[in-house]
Amino acid sequence: MYKLPGQEEILFYMLYAGAAVLSLIACCYLLLRRGNAFAPDITPPVRLRRWTAALFAAMSLSHMVYLPGIFLTSDDDILLCNLTGGLLDSMTVIPFAIIVLLCMLQDRKRPLWPVALIVAPLVVGLATCVVSRSDALLPMVHDYLMVMGCGFLIYMVREVRRYGRWLRDNYADLEHKEVWQSFSVQAAIVLLLGFYAFGISLGLLYEYIVQFICIVFICYFLWRVETLSDLNIPQSLAVQEETAVTGEQTSYDQIGSLLQQHCIDTQLYLQHDLTISQLAKAIGTNRSYLSQYFSRQDTTYNAYINNLRINHFVRLYREATAAQRSFTTKQLAHSSGYRSYSTFTLAFKQRMGKNVTAWISDSTE
Repeated sequence: MYKLPGQEEILFYMLYAGAAVLSLIACCYLLLRRGNAFAPDITPPVRLRRWTAALFAAMSLSHMVYLPGIFLTSDDDILLCNLTGGLLDSMTVIPFAIIVLLCMLQDRKRPLWPVALIVAPLVVGLATCVVSRSDALLPMVHDYLMVMGCGFLIYMVREVRRYGRWLRDNYADLEHKEVWQSFSVQAAIVLLLGFYAFGISLGLLYEYIVQFICIVFICYFLWRVETLSDLNIPQSLAVQEETAVTGEQTSYDQIGSLLQQHCIDTQLYLQHDLTISQLAKAIGTNRSYLSQYFSRQDTTYNAYINNLRINHFVRLYREATAAQRSFTTKQLAHSSGYRSYSTFTLAFKQRMGKNVTAWISDSTE
């Protein structure tokens, strides 16, 4: 038996349909559009794009599976519809969301088969519920869902920190590369899982909240996948970098003088998006050896380049004030190798211990 929608429920149906259509549009956009409408100058990882499209397709399909439950009147039919939808979510939406978060971390290509092992108990439990048409196992399924979410959250904390260290060891500019937001989103997903499992007693309000959160997640994942630069290095290129040194291996003492000659004297550090691989090639060594050098100096590649750039900014500022030339800090920051002013202000505060406005104010006293 089906029930006709009441006037007070029409708004919810429109929201529900909007979330389903939005996820489908986002899926088609990622699969069919070759360019990047959000950030034309950024090339996102193809692997991440495809998995995110799969996530959006699964979310749209999930909405279609749950749809009959809105109109059914029989409790048994509603239960079966919800259990079937939960089973589909455990087989598609949940693992795809985990995979998308893992694909954002580009320091290495992580195997995806453990995701199947993680969600397998969830799938088995919900499949048992569907076959038996009973919700007797649902409390155990909900408990496992929360344990799984919390466990993955702990794992992501460690992996995001490791990924951040990898970025600072290999890149001078971190714009469109950091993924700290994925940790925040993961924490939100864990909270959503708890709400999803235990908040159904709120009735229609619960459904509204779930759909609003769904729309927010679609918008976030779409924005994140299109504004994250592809950092994957082709394997052939990686091998060339590791064997770049010919003849005798450059000593650590020589690297210091080579950096002075080929990076500082030539002002190579002003080049936007300068990577440690490019710098290693410029001084005649390989990426791993140069990374070890910075590690022995108790610093990172990112900190080394930022130190040179901030010193360059200070020099430009003093020259401009001495010559009484008009300037803006944004102009000087860009001339010092920074494409993003927000990145400059953060690096400046870390290097000088105060923000640029306070530093300029103290310098003029």
